[in-house]
Amino acid sequence: MELKGRRALITGSAKGLGKRTALLLAEAGCDVIVNYVSSRAEAEALAGELRGLGVRSAALQADVSDPKQVERLAEEAERLLGGIDILINNAGPFIRERRLFAEYTPDEIIGLVNGNLLGVMLLDRLLLPGMRQRGWGRIIHFGFGHAGESRAWPHRAVYAAAKTALVSFTKTLAVEEAARGITVNMICPGDIRGANKEKSIDDVQGEIDPESQRRPGTGEDVARAIRFLCDPRSDFITGNLLDVTGGFDPIRNTI
Repeated sequence: MELKGRRALITGSAKGLGKRTALLLAEAGCDVIVNYVSSRAEAEALAGELRGLGVRSAALQADVSDPKQVERLAEEAERLLGGIDILINNAGPFIRERRLFAEYTPDEIIGLVNGNLLGVMLLDRLLLPGMRQRGWGRIIHFGFGHAGESRAWPHRAVYAAAKTALVSFTKTLAVEEAARGITVNMICPGDIRGANKEKSIDDVQGEIDPESQRRPGTGEDVARAIRFLCDPRSDFITGNLLDVTGGFDPIRNTI
């Protein structure tokens, strides 16, 4: 229960990696705000499950690509829990269809950049004052494997551009806020798909992923890394990118 009394907001946490992270933080004693866009039933069910673990939890609807909704999310989350100590920026739109940049519509470009970069920056800005006042905070951004190398990623131009810009922002914010007890890091998951996003490590023991030639990655792999970075004793680790990929390179294998 090393996070007992801490309060977290996890964007995009009704399902997938965000859900698994919410469960692991709640098991560590952390109160959790679950955020969703359209998965209301799943979000409210998860909030109920978290309350069953003995922590406070509520589900809040907001689309992080909309600045007005980001502002409302921050205000309601702080009001419900009395402040937010841990911000996990898990939400971020992604178009799985492989497509050249010239084939994207303007609305798709704006949505991808807003959801993966601008919305993250705005939410960080809104919750930083409370963290500064308390002298403690943990901010986690989400990237992708090898994001810090800023390599070409054909057919993922907009998503990759937004996330690699977020790398620079992560490192800059970490430097600016280090003296105030706030750490800022980035988790870079590998290609964890479908049901595996919510599975435990035990669930996939004995399975072999045909591309990576090792066991598949799971939501627990990502959640464990996040919990480590949120630990009060992890305060010396900031401005870092942590690849949780099993050694698999998603860029090399999609060119």
